[in-house]
Amino acid sequence: AMALACHPSIVIGDEPTTALDVITQAQILKLVTRLRKELNLALILITHDLSVVAESCDRVMIMYAGRIIEDGDVAEIFENPRHPYTRLLIESIPDPTEGKRVLKPIPGDPPSLRNRPSGCAFRTRCPSAMDICAVEVPFLEIEQSGRVACHLYSAGSQEPKVKSNV
Repeated sequence: AMALACHPSIVIGDEPTTALDVITQAQILKLVTRLRKELNLALILITHDLSVVAESCDRVMIMYAGRIIEDGDVAEIFENPRHPYTRLLIESIPDPTEGKRVLKPIPGDPPSLRNRPSGCAFRTRCPSAMDICAVEVPFLEIEQSGRVACHLYSAGSQEPKVKSNV
């Protein structure tokens, strides 16, 4: 309520549903969606919960080690993730229709932000890492429906480059 008192055009929600039970989380998301429409608000959500993104957002920016690695339309990213980290994040989401199954974690550990690795920060955990990944930080390349920062894709190309083991 305090955030809306001055009639802002943009509201930033930093983990607005963290530590809430499922019912309360759904109520908060419903309220945020309603207020967004009624007050014509732009809403920026910062969250680690991809279900919140899927339910509440139009666009998404995926970050790794403090850098944007992919952004675009939510539906497009969930249907066709381009960056290996985004793909692994989505694959790690449990599917309630599959019953009990072993969760699929992303292998390895996140890099130290104090001593950033050279090249792509995700390369030590990436199943598609190439030699160039150890040397160059990938730029955000403009794709059909968004941007992706990965050496697998050259500017404007829809086909992955040939990979080599690193």
